[in-house]
Order: sequence, then C-alpha cells, then structure tokens
Amino acid sequence: MRLVSIAFILSVLFSSCGIKKQQATKDKPFIDRNILWFDATANFDRFCHKDSIVYYLKKSKEVGVTDIVVDVKPITGEVLYPSKIAPVMTSWGESKTKKDLSWDMLSYFIEQGHQLGLKIHASTNVFVAGHNFFDRGVVYDDASKAHWRTTSYLPTGFKLITDQKNKYSAMINPVLEEVRQYELSILKELVAMYPKLDGIILDRVRFDNLNADFSDASRKAFEDYLGKPLAKFPADIYEYQGEKRVDGVHFKDWLTWRAKIIHDFIYQAREELKNINPNIVFGDYTGSWYPLYFDVGVNFASKKYDPSKEFTWASSEYKNYAYADALDLFTTGNYYFEVEKSEIKKKTDEKQLESGLTVAQEDWYTVEGSAELVNRVTMGETPVYAGLYVEQYKGHPEQFVKALQMCRAKSEGSMIFDIVHVINYGWWDYLKEGLKK
Repeated sequence: MRLVSIAFILSVLFSSCGIKKQQATKDKPFIDRNILWFDATANFDRFCHKDSIVYYLKKSKEVGVTDIVVDVKPITGEVLYPSKIAPVMTSWGESKTKKDLSWDMLSYFIEQGHQLGLKIHASTNVFVAGHNFFDRGVVYDDASKAHWRTTSYLPTGFKLITDQKNKYSAMINPVLEEVRQYELSILKELVAMYPKLDGIILDRVRFDNLNADFSDASRKAFEDYLGKPLAKFPADIYEYQGEKRVDGVHFKDWLTWRAKIIHDFIYQAREELKNINPNIVFGDYTGSWYPLYFDVGVNFASKKYDPSKEFTWASSEYKNYAYADALDLFTTGNYYFEVEKSEIKKKTDEKQLESGLTVAQEDWYTVEGSAELVNRVTMGETPVYAGLYVEQYKGHPEQFVKALQMCRAKSEGSMIFDIVHVINYGWWDYLKEGLKK
C-alpha cells in the first residue's frame, strides 16, 4: 500500500503550532468542557440501575467533569431508549441482567445530570449495524437490511464486512439513500423524544476504510458522480499487485466523492436536527490523524483549508467537502501513549491505526502533535476537544494525568473514553488531577 510521505506532511503541518483558544462566535460558543464518555455495552449492566447512574454522575461531577456522553446506539444498531424505529437492546453479553423497560435510562441521565449541573449528550454510532464477534445486530437480524452491509475490495477479492471476522464493526454503506434516511430517522426521533437533551454527538459517520465500498450500488453512484461509466472496475479506482495497492485514473475522484457523501449527510443531519431543536449542540467524533483520514472518507477540516496543496491524495475539489463549520462541538481521538512530541523521537517503529493503515511514528502520533494538527486544519471553525483512550495508559497513571493536561492545554478541554476504565482502574483521583484548571 502506498503511504503518505510523513516527512512532507510534518514539514507543512507543523510549520506553526495549533492555537488552544480559538475565536468563538455567537452560534458556536467555545466552552471549556471536560467530557466523559459512557459506552453502551461496556456499562450496560451498571446503568440498568438508577442508583448506579446517580453514583457515577456524582463521582464525575466531583472530579471536574462538565459533560457526559451517553452512548445510546452501539455498533449493533440496537438502542438504549424506547425507539419505534430501531430495535431496543434489553441485554448484553453473557450477563443475566435484563433492562427494566418501565423506566427510561436516558431520561434519568438527563434529569439527574441536570440536577448536578452537568450537560448530557447522547451518542449514536451511525453507519454501522452489527457486531461481527457475536453475529448480532440489525444486519444480522433483519433480512430486509442485509444488503446494507458494506462490500470491501481486498487483495483476495470482494468480501462482505460480515464475513471479515477480524473486524468487530459490521459497517453499512452510506452511499445507499435508504441507509442515510434510516439513520437520519433515528437521529430525528432521538432529538424529538428528548427536548431537554443538551447535545448529540455522532460517531462512525464514515466508510469502513479505504477498501469500502465496492458494491454494485456504489459503482453506479460513483459513475453518476463522474458523469460516465468506468472503463475498468475496480482498476480505474485502484487495483492490487499482490498486496500492493496501485491507484487508478479515478482514485482522487473516488476519494472526493466519498468525502462528499459524508459531508452531505453531516449538513443534512445538522439542518434536520436543528429544525426539531434549534438549541441542540450538534457534535461529531472522529480520529485525529487528518493526513490519513481520507482512508474512511471523512474531511473534518475547514473549507478554508486546502489539503491538495499539501497531500498527493487530495484533489482540488476535496476541500469543498470539509465540514468543520457544520459542528457546534468536535471531539477527536488523540489516542496515543506518547504525550509530548519529544517522546516520539525515542521511537522508530511503526503503528497500525484502527483503519488498517500503517504509519511511522512521527510528531503527530502524540497527544500534543495530534491536537496541534486538528487545530491546524479546522482553523477555528469549531471548538475542538482532544480525547484520550484510558486503556492505553493502563499501569501508567502518571502518563494519563500528563495526557489529560496536554489535552486541556492544546484544545478547548478534554474528552475521556471511557468511564468503564476509570472505574476498573480506580483512577478517579488521577482523573481529577488531570482535569485541574
């Protein structure tokens, strides 16, 4: 696979540092937030009990958390509230705990959180509808939606996502209009049902990776975008020579088209949700590695930022499908053990990202460098909250504290994923230390 030149990336991206506090606007106040994520499945049993919800909300408030994100739609496509559209999750895993449907978990989070002065956001995993490790979820259980599964183009040929058991997320194809409308209907239902909800944060608004989607429907939609049929498919996009990817004549067009699909969905979702509740905070979560994020079809930058001047993969039109200005809140996964850029100089090995891309460890592969990068490309269009994956610091609480402090220094605050790790490690005091102003 052809990799981006890391040296070239860095020479441009870090010629100037990211700025912590950007210019707020009337519509987008840049609020100092410390955001704590409550994953749906990892905490399912815990938050089937009201007293547990109250206890952990109070603990969160005590250590300096300001905002709670309640994951209400995990990757299975099931939801944790009484939806009339999506199936409701009543149990998870091998536990015998059954969700008591006589009370509404999200309503209780909102009520109790507001009493403590906490903001409550709901998170939904958008373009995913199944868990491949358990063969569970919407695309497994609903035959009418099985054709939504994304089709990957691999060195071995075309393969459905549900047949790739090395991947836990059964991603669905955002190219399909029926997929987009279904996911929009769930988001609209959620916002309408909970008028006191402070915000909604979208997750997995993306393609699976660079290998997706190569279904017949996606080919047809891409040809419509080009205005002509492909002479050779998939070679006009790319083909494999052994394990090596060789880009075709329409590779950049394909990247731009995928970014347009995601861009258009983001703006449509914002408009339709704001029509229901103008005060809802419209947020998004992505990874922080912008130089490689074309891999999943996402351009989270400002439209004023032109990646084609810096990266060989970007067309001149790619910048038109940036969406930072659509967001009231943007949280990123700055998921690196190394905190300061100086720490990465001690390492020479490579890392593999969730998307599958392998990258050399350079400045942006640190909490500090990645936060600067995100500020650099978003250009103050939206408040950015740098996020940490707590499990990466297991056994190294001092590094966790240092990382939290860096998030707060280099962005508008911090995001912590996930409370389950804070609970399991007993790290409340460390969390408090890291969130000190």
